[in-house]
Amino acid sequence: NIATTYRYAEGKPERLAGLASELAAMKPDVIFALGGDVAPYARTATNVIPIVMAVSVDPVQTGLVTNLAKPGGNITGVTYISSDLAAKRLQFLTEIAPKISRVAILWNPDHIDPEYRETQAAGRTLGVRIQSLEVRGLPDFEAALQAAATEHAEAIIVISSRLMTFARKQVLAFASPRRLPVVSGWGPWAEEGALLSYGPDLNTIVRRSATYVDKILKDAKPGDLPVEQPTLFELVVNGKTAKTLGLKIPQSVVIRATKVIE
Repeated sequence: NIATTYRYAEGKPERLAGLASELAAMKPDVIFALGGDVAPYARTATNVIPIVMAVSVDPVQTGLVTNLAKPGGNITGVTYISSDLAAKRLQFLTEIAPKISRVAILWNPDHIDPEYRETQAAGRTLGVRIQSLEVRGLPDFEAALQAAATEHAEAIIVISSRLMTFARKQVLAFASPRRLPVVSGWGPWAEEGALLSYGPDLNTIVRRSATYVDKILKDAKPGDLPVEQPTLFELVVNGKTAKTLGLKIPQSVVIRATKVIE
């Protein structure tokens, strides 16, 4: 008994504002916005129609909500962001590859979240030098990755976003022949050849957002529904990649892993 209308920007961010306006003009009962790069356009298009978001940005820092517990306004939903995730990724990397001392962080400064800062802080604690590789679009990746090679980075940590997903094959293709371990927050990276991923399960997060749509369709007010943060995290380790890199996965990591790919 629900009619669903889709709009898709086909990887062209310049189309997002127009598509969001189209959806708002239809006056639906609720708009679902998938991604921190999409939700702000929905938020701009309407301050009346309820919006449910699933985002990997910090929704408070980006101004999507006033606070997580009481978002106010017409938008709520779920975020992939949780404290300590970035530090844990670096920790897992150093447990598997304890000799690593220089790590490049591939991140998009326009994608507002705390993970780069957290990784920097964790690097200071663990004695790991952090190199910043900033990318804002697909044309930036070649130069950023070459900078990692020039500075003799010994691993790459990818701070997840839609942009990084688009460039996943490029990043892994760069890292593989150079024997650079790659770490990310989203499971598909490890499935496709990264050394490990640690973070929330993406499918579970999106399914959780469906419960918000359900509540709003039953007359709940989005401003009264707290923005949910993940509480369960998956550690996926690619054993094949570890062997190729000459790394042995310690038992301390194996027993914490959700999945070890052999």
